[in-house]
Amino acid sequence: MTPTTAATSQGAALGVVLQGVPVVPGVAYAPAIRPGRPPAPEDLSAPTELVEADREAEAARFSAAAHAVATRLRDRAAHATGAASEVLGATAQLATDRAWLGAAEKRIGAGTPAVRATTEAVEQFVEMFTKMGGLMAERVTDLRDIRDRVIAELAGLPEPGVPLPDVPSVLCADDLAPADTAGLDPALIIGLATSLGGPTSHTAIIARQLGIPCVVAVTGLDDVAVGSKILLDGTLGTVAVDPDATTAGAAVERARQAAAAMANWSGPGATADGHPVAVLANVQDGAAARAARATPAEGIGLFRTELCFLNAETEPSVEEQARIYGEVLQPFSGHKVVIRTLDAGSDKPLKFAGQPEEANPALGVRGIRVSFGNPAILDNQLAGIAAAAEQTDSQPWVMAPMIATPEEARDFAAKVRAHGLIPGVMIEVPAAALLAARILEHVDFVSIGTNDLAQYTMAADRMSAELATLTDPWQPGVLALVAMTAEAGTAAGKPVGVCGEAAADPLLACVLVGMGITSLSAAAAAVMAVGAKLSTVTLEQCRRAGAAALATASAAEARAAALAALS
Repeated sequence: MTPTTAATSQGAALGVVLQGVPVVPGVAYAPAIRPGRPPAPEDLSAPTELVEADREAEAARFSAAAHAVATRLRDRAAHATGAASEVLGATAQLATDRAWLGAAEKRIGAGTPAVRATTEAVEQFVEMFTKMGGLMAERVTDLRDIRDRVIAELAGLPEPGVPLPDVPSVLCADDLAPADTAGLDPALIIGLATSLGGPTSHTAIIARQLGIPCVVAVTGLDDVAVGSKILLDGTLGTVAVDPDATTAGAAVERARQAAAAMANWSGPGATADGHPVAVLANVQDGAAARAARATPAEGIGLFRTELCFLNAETEPSVEEQARIYGEVLQPFSGHKVVIRTLDAGSDKPLKFAGQPEEANPALGVRGIRVSFGNPAILDNQLAGIAAAAEQTDSQPWVMAPMIATPEEARDFAAKVRAHGLIPGVMIEVPAAALLAARILEHVDFVSIGTNDLAQYTMAADRMSAELATLTDPWQPGVLALVAMTAEAGTAAGKPVGVCGEAAADPLLACVLVGMGITSLSAAAAAVMAVGAKLSTVTLEQCRRAGAAALATASAAEARAAALAALS
């Protein structure tokens, strides 16, 4: 969409309104700021070619700079929690990756100065990752961020990144690297808008964790000047530039009142007429589980277990895994905890699994498919989960990612039951949604991962800014598969949850409940907003909103129809 002059009920009072994809609900009104731009490599004075006598010292200088950047990233990861810690850790790992470091060192050895060698080596891998597409393309922003930090270190300049504003501000950017987003102060950065990224980008994920209103893939954002007053609406996905101050103030006040009402919600999850809906939290480690326990979350709907595997040179022992899983189970002892088995492969390779590079990793050996060639990995993980369950007196539910056929569900369920655990599977492959009734013959529950389901349904890379409107979970094609899965669950008398980012959208949560979804799991920061919204609407209103959304032909129409049905 192109920037338009607002033709809504607020009329010209909003001025020029830019449209994007809403990610985190909320309203912010403040001046725009932008990240500091890194020094351009061509502006850094350096000889065009190094004499041979200087090359070894230049290589050492480059190595020290890369090491310093990686160390700072690791330190930030250690002091962060939840998703912020996870993405910072992954970026630090990328900063020490021998492939691009070796490419830069090779260039320095041939006489290229370190700054130019850094730029050329990173661009080589940016081009490679971009061509690979899918999940590998997610690393392009991270890699360029590492490049800028290494160049700044080589030049003796401060690290590039987000400035510390004097007053609360809305941060506008092309995209934000994890190191920038994870360090944001929600008291000073009260809104986020990016021209790139998608609903599942690192920016979006961390914005949810911090509870900062966020809109991504905003057309025309690059033309917004620093200092312009911005009215950002994370529910509608709009960015109004220099709106009428009175109109903007009224919008902020309405959002403040809604937030105040939300703050009084204490659970459990239910609609206004008493229909129960479990509101759960997504976590990835013990620290995140403890933080989620401080919210009204009734349990954990998604425990991502990848973190203890991805940086390991060798497979963690059953005892090591049991200790890690126990840290998550303990805070929610006696409550529902859903554990997702290893979702590695693709952009999250296992060093010890011997996986070859793939031409199309997003459609390759990932999730449950890793265990096809390495069955011991799954067996050991299930043993670790069972041991943790016994130690914490818990009864976890265990689900597999990337299940595509009823046979895969049957085989996985048999292994889970052999360890005395409750089996389920993720629905994120369209084939699994289409055959949900048959899959539910073998498992006790299913959980819909809307991030991947949207990507595979719409044949669109979920990290592509150009395709962000396609991977919006409000797409009617995606909602149709969700409704089909929920209907299968109702017929089988088995629970169907949603644990993708769609569950963090309070408006969409109502639509999902209307379709028959029985539980919603989101980032801990979104739990109260989702639960509070559900408490204000009846089940019949949710059903009307679900039907209205399914009858539309676009994500924007679906969102508007649901909003009208619930008003």
